[in-house]
Amino acid sequence: MSNRMKRKTPKSQLQRKPMGLLLVILVWSLAMGWLLAFATNVQGATPTTEIGTVDVVPAQYQLGQEVYLENCATCHIGIPPAVFPTQTWKNLLQDNQHYGVQVKQLVDPPRILAWRYLSTFSRPLLEDEQTPYRFASSRYFKALHPKIKLPNPIQVSSCISCHPGANDFNFRRLTAEWE
Repeated sequence: MSNRMKRKTPKSQLQRKPMGLLLVILVWSLAMGWLLAFATNVQGATPTTEIGTVDVVPAQYQLGQEVYLENCATCHIGIPPAVFPTQTWKNLLQDNQHYGVQVKQLVDPPRILAWRYLSTFSRPLLEDEQTPYRFASSRYFKALHPKIKLPNPIQVSSCISCHPGANDFNFRRLTAEWE
């Protein structure tokens, strides 16, 4: 009789081990899921349809974006930084002759804020690439508009014909023709 008792005890322990292991895995999975949800909390995030810009701008660059738009988008449509390479933006920030128009240069600290935003979201200049100052010579602008018959010359004001929200720095919204 005692042999029977001994045999049943190990079987019941073996049956408990898988259940215990499953319980540990379940608790661990729930804890990891909770930690991941906490770490990637997007509470209060703006839906992509309302972002407008090509890139989502993190909080540390939003003031730089505001400075850029306040100083550049008051005379013309604000252009997404990625349209031109970083070198173009650097030259534009340093030049008080902006496409033939005398402009007041930004001074520090607003210039630094705008530069951090522009340099972060612009693209690198290729090794053999000329620094573009017009859309027609911007490799990235052409890549964003494949098979699209663009007006000649391409002007900032012509962006509105396809991007009705361009005045509000919203290049995601397109006209019905392009939707």
